[in-house]
Amino acid sequence: MPDDTPALDTVPAPRESFGPYRVCLVCLGNICRSPMAEAVLREELARAGLAEAVRVESAGTGDWHLGEGMFEPARAELARRGYDASGHRARQIKRGWLGRYDLVLAMDRANLANLRHWVSDEGTASRVRLLRWFDPALAADDPYQGEVPDPYGGPPEGYALAFELVHAAAAGLTERLARALGLPAPGRP
Repeated sequence: MPDDTPALDTVPAPRESFGPYRVCLVCLGNICRSPMAEAVLREELARAGLAEAVRVESAGTGDWHLGEGMFEPARAELARRGYDASGHRARQIKRGWLGRYDLVLAMDRANLANLRHWVSDEGTASRVRLLRWFDPALAADDPYQGEVPDPYGGPPEGYALAFELVHAAAAGLTERLARALGLPAPGRP
């Protein structure tokens, strides 16, 4: 596991003592990885009975694709796996949004650096992390260094890999969110 990975068994406490826990998933253009992660995490949370306790959104750091739907190869990979992201529309994260989320999860270190550059306080900085830090199988020798590689414009295998990496992290995050919110862990009564 990479050196800068925080303890994998923790998620930040909710900012508010009421309302749902809020998560935002972030990539570059919000048309491949982050909407894929949004769809997968929502489904994992629903399966675990946490859909009402956790709200999930996604955004991009760039503005190239604002208002566009999900990039077709990414949407096709999700559909092949039984997920529907047809309603997705790309949006750009704004600096002022960071304080409203309990957890902001970047897909790669460039996204992470951009987000952390906007943070002015340690409390918010501790809430900005890489999504794959929640993958329980993440190892020190991970060939992707804890990132979800950007499949944009690449072969179908890149989208399949992105899905697999996102899915593993979403499952681990769901379990940790259940624990942090004092709810039954997925698969347990």
